[in-house]
Amino acid sequence: MAQYAVLIYERVPPEELPPEVLAAHEQLPERIAEQGGRELAGMALHPNETATSIRGGVVTDGPFIETKEVLAGVFVIEARDLDHALTLGKLTPIADGGVEVRPLLGFEVSERS
Repeated sequence: MAQYAVLIYERVPPEELPPEVLAAHEQLPERIAEQGGRELAGMALHPNETATSIRGGVVTDGPFIETKEVLAGVFVIEARDLDHALTLGKLTPIADGGVEVRPLLGFEVSERS
C-alpha cells in the first residue's frame, strides 16, 4: 500500500477546538482501519506563533506568510491508491478548515559511519 500525508489546516486555534472534534480525532485511527487503511503516525502542531522559519538561510520568528488557515497537524496513512487516500482524508474532523492529501516519496536512508 502507498503512504500519504494528510495535512490538517484549521482557522480555529487548537485550544478552542470543540470537544467533539478532539474526540473524533482520537477515534480516527479506528475509523480509517474500518475503511481498509492504516494510520501510521499522527501529530498536532503547536500554534502558528511558535513557528520559526528558514528561508534562504535567514531565520525569522513566526510563520513565513500570513494565512487565515494554519497547518494544525499531520498524519501519515497507508492507502491502496489516491482515491482511497482521499476517502480516508475525508474522515478527518475539522472545525473550520480543510485537509490536503499528498503522496509521500520513499527515500532510502543510508547509514553513515
